[in-house]
Amino acid sequence: MTKKIWRVVAAMAAIAFATSLVSFHARSAGIRQEVLRLHVIANSDCDIDQQAKLHVRDALLAQGDALFYASSDISQAEQAVALRTTELEHAAQQALQALGLNHPVRVSVGTAFFNTRSYGALTFPAGRYQAVQVHIGESIGENWWCVMFPPLCLPAAMPRESLTLDAVLSDGQMRVVESNPQFDVRFRIVELVQELLEWIRG
Repeated sequence: MTKKIWRVVAAMAAIAFATSLVSFHARSAGIRQEVLRLHVIANSDCDIDQQAKLHVRDALLAQGDALFYASSDISQAEQAVALRTTELEHAAQQALQALGLNHPVRVSVGTAFFNTRSYGALTFPAGRYQAVQVHIGESIGENWWCVMFPPLCLPAAMPRESLTLDAVLSDGQMRVVESNPQFDVRFRIVELVQELLEWIRG
C-alpha cells in the first residue's frame, strides 16, 4: 500500500511540474515578444576594444530619450530605431573616434538568440528576442546587453516618464523575470529547448 501511495504522489508531482513547465514556457515566449534588447558586440576582447564598447553603449543610450520614452509598445520602439540607424551609427563612430579608433559600426534591428541572462534583479529566459544589434569592427569580442524597451537601461537622469516593465508584461510574466534562476530549474529547461531549436535552425 505504501508503495502505491508513493507512486501516486510521484505521478501527481510529475504532472504538477509538467503543467508548471508548460505555463513557464508560454510566459517566457510572451516575454520575448514584448522586450527589445540592446546588443553591443565589441571588435575584440582586448582592453581598448572592450573600453570602446562601453563608450559606444553610452553614446547610444544617450539617444534613448527621443527613441524610446515616446514608444508605447515594442513595434513603435523598433520603428523608431529603424528610422534612425544612420544617426545611431554616426553617434557610435564619434564615440570610437574620441578614443582614436576608426572601426566601422553597423546598427540594425532584428532577432538574436540570448541565453538566460540576469539584469540586476531581473532574469530574462533564453530564446530569440528582437534586438538593436550594434556590430563594432569585426564583432568577435565580448558583448554587452540590456533592455531598451521598456527602457530599463536608459540613463536615470532623463526627465521623461516611461513605461515600466510591469506595464507591458502580465503578472505571470513578471513572476518569471523576478524569479531566481539559481533556484528555478525551469529556466535551464527552457534554455535547453531554445538551444535545441537554434541548432535545428542551423
